[in-house]
Amino acid sequence: MPLTMYTLSIPVFTRGFSALGGLLDKAEAFAVESGTPLDDLFNARLAPDMLPLSGQIQRASDTSKNAIARLTTLEVPRFPDDEQSFADLRARIAKTVAFFANVTPEDLDGSEKREVTLNFPNLKVNFSGDDYLLKFVLPNFYFHLTTAYDILRHKGVPIGKADFIGGLD
Repeated sequence: MPLTMYTLSIPVFTRGFSALGGLLDKAEAFAVESGTPLDDLFNARLAPDMLPLSGQIQRASDTSKNAIARLTTLEVPRFPDDEQSFADLRARIAKTVAFFANVTPEDLDGSEKREVTLNFPNLKVNFSGDDYLLKFVLPNFYFHLTTAYDILRHKGVPIGKADFIGGLD
């Protein structure tokens, strides 16, 4: 399969959320076995000024689906950041992946040349679509997935690199 904007985004996001779901499975099993309250994991942070586990999952969802919005003309679902439980986080992951299931390669045709402008409080950045995906979206997406992994690992959940990478089939 040739590298396209579709193959560099939708399968990558879907796989990342699959691995994230597996991490949540292991976290829940760990909580039961160790007597750790799930809220302790849900609200855990690596540092006081970082988002908790729940926020990392919310940002991974927002980063990935908003990228598709900026690269296509598709209507992208908006989710309030109101998850209160692991079940809610799973539901958000499922809704995000369900949205990706309806994105076609044709939806992203030509998006590598699309201009994307990001406005930050003190900075305005213009990207071509391919630079936006490769230099901003994917690093940001993996930052949040990695941070979710790191939070769980830091809290003692027995996970490893294979859990982060996910299945290799």
